[in-house]
Amino acid sequence: MHGSITRRGLGALGAGLLAAPALPRRGAAAGTAADWPDRPVTLVVPFTPGGASDTLARQIGQHFPRFANGQPLVVENRSGAGGTVGGGYVAAQQPNGYTLLMADVGANAIGRELNPRLGFDPMTAFTPIIHLVNLPAVFFAHPDVPERTLPEVIASAKARPDSFSYASAGVGNGSHLFMALLCRRAGVSMIHVPYRSGSEIVTSVMRGETQLGFPSLSSALGALRAGSIRPIAMGNPEGSPALPGIPPVSRVLPGFDVAVWYGVAAPAGMAPDLAHRINEVFGRIAALPAVREAVFSTQAGQVVGGSSEDFARFLRREYDTWTPLIREGGIRTE
Repeated sequence: MHGSITRRGLGALGAGLLAAPALPRRGAAAGTAADWPDRPVTLVVPFTPGGASDTLARQIGQHFPRFANGQPLVVENRSGAGGTVGGGYVAAQQPNGYTLLMADVGANAIGRELNPRLGFDPMTAFTPIIHLVNLPAVFFAHPDVPERTLPEVIASAKARPDSFSYASAGVGNGSHLFMALLCRRAGVSMIHVPYRSGSEIVTSVMRGETQLGFPSLSSALGALRAGSIRPIAMGNPEGSPALPGIPPVSRVLPGFDVAVWYGVAAPAGMAPDLAHRINEVFGRIAALPAVREAVFSTQAGQVVGGSSEDFARFLRREYDTWTPLIREGGIRTE
């Protein structure tokens, strides 16, 4: 979930996060870049099969041997607790490049804020490798909701607090935090109804159980095109060519910029040259036209790429954006 209110032009990352990948964990075989990989590499997806992160992992896996000495990428699903079950598993592995994590905001930025009893610190437990993709998010309504624009929704919510209800994919999920941020920025109050997935958000709004939702565009695109739900605004300023002509939230709430995101992370303590080698391999795969087209056609997403340091700075911005919202709102998953 990309949620930086000011995504570009923010300050450099504090020394602690950047320093963490440079020092090998005591007793761990740090691995070297020269011969990586010389055996299969496991990419742990901390969600169930068939979801956005799993689909992305398997799209990348199709091309992995071409850039990785012919070795396969083995996708292993370890779901639970908003991605932190899989995250905790990878955090406990050796930083030798053979167990990696499909990174997301829960396991790699805000998991401990949502659950203070989490057994690892997302901001120190990993070596950031690469920011792979952003998936745009869309704010939509049931077709019978009379308010057709974001200013109209905000005006009605101010006039009648808690008159709107919205569905999310669970407490602390991106679809929850996106709406919580919108409400805070707009100065309104709405009723939160948590479900378990993006598809359930769409179904809830379609049935009229709730009135609003703010999930990834990919989970809602079919229903939007069928007219079963009505788009109101896009979470990112650029919008998406998959759903053209929909105004961004930032037109009403300047600086608002959210998206679902995924990347790759390794256990903390990885040698910098190995982290660079792994970044290079995933970066070359992500740059393939076939991968870019697959990400867009299946998930309306955009490939990001960049260096390990870029991803580290992005993770810090995510933490700094969502932590105040979580703390002030008393949002907990424990």
